[in-house]
Amino acid sequence: MLRQYRMFAAYNRWANAQLYAAAAALSDAEFRSDRGAFFGSLHRTLNHLLVADRIWMKRFTGTGEAPTSLDAVLFEAFDALVAARKAEDERIIAWTGTLDETSLAANFTYSPVSQPIVMTQPLWTALSHLFNHQTHHRGQCHMTLTALGKPSLGLDLIYFLRSEGREWM
Repeated sequence: MLRQYRMFAAYNRWANAQLYAAAAALSDAEFRSDRGAFFGSLHRTLNHLLVADRIWMKRFTGTGEAPTSLDAVLFEAFDALVAARKAEDERIIAWTGTLDETSLAANFTYSPVSQPIVMTQPLWTALSHLFNHQTHHRGQCHMTLTALGKPSLGLDLIYFLRSEGREWM
């Protein structure tokens, strides 16, 4: 499982780079336009992804900032959001590099932002959620781009593996 999670971390960085490159071509009005995604605009959805990653990484590592609201807008400016996304992707890659099979199988405990309860689950299940969550909302970003009349993005894992991700094959 370690190799798979490290691959997902690398894929995550690659897919985010593709998405942010497409977003960079938008006008500010397009970037902030509500196109019906769960968080409305590409601006708010990309902020949500960063929010969620920071929350999970704080839970996993005990370090870093953890927003208290899932719809927080951490960065209004696109350039600042890009820089923060790149840093968070590198943080995820570095952290997955420290894991071993024992730590993946071990339970960890946290409280969800959305509910005042205590959850205990194996780390591997929460890490699976982190990457699945990214994919889910990147799909909404993709929908937002196409709703704006922009080209469709090829974000499938196989495209990563056939290009920058060949080391995982």
